Amino acid sequence: MTSITEIAPDIYRISTYDPKIDMQFIQFLVKDEEPLLFHTGLKGMFSLVHDAVAKIIDSSQIRWIGFSHFEADECGSLNEWLSIAPNAQTVCSPIAAFVSVDDFAIRPSKIMQHAEVLNTGKYSFQFHHTPQVPHGWDAGLFLETNHKTLFCSDLFHQFGDVEAITESDVIERFRQTIVNYEASPFPNYIPYTTHTDRILQELAALKPRTLATMHGSTFVGDGERALQDLAVVLREVLVKK
Repeated sequence: MTSITEIAPDIYRISTYDPKIDMQFIQFLVKDEEPLLFHTGLKGMFSLVHDAVAKIIDSSQIRWIGFSHFEADECGSLNEWLSIAPNAQTVCSPIAAFVSVDDFAIRPSKIMQHAEVLNTGKYSFQFHHTPQVPHGWDAGLFLETNHKTLFCSDLFHQFGDVEAITESDVIERFRQTIVNYEASPFPNYIPYTTHTDRILQELAALKPRTLATMHGSTFVGDGERALQDLAVVLREVLVKK
């Protein structure tokens, strides 16, 4: 079941719940003069995501495709989207383009430098390099500067078929996710490096009002505090005493 929710003006959350792993896979569509799709979803989910996007805009009009890092649920169906949207172009970090994306994709990427701004019409998106946050040395996140929506990728990951939007604290859900991963066959989901806290504090300083999470509820509220709390949780759970 795929659902569509407008989480901020002209920003739509497209969510598909997989009961086998108890997790939502989420993409975000920005409806603007040059529409932006953030996350493509897995290759096998292309038809579901495509049908959802088509309910909002003409899918062939997608102009920009973004994601945090090179991974199947972030950009697995990238080439399918590039094929149906002839003017679409990937936007990503220089490392992502050099190491993975420009070999994988059927068209070259637009490389985004740290703090560079992408204009889509009435909206602007500032790109932030965030190496290993949430993971991958190629990682980066976008902030929509008008309404302060931060596309968070795997940060604030929550399991379950949860509500689309919440104003309640999602930190404890995230803490449980990380604790569960550490005890599972898949530990080290989010690495903790010497740069992690600095990067999270820099994101917090952007004072986002909406945190658009890839797995779980979108949080609306004090994004600065939420990111500061997330930094504390990661250190408490991942830095072994």
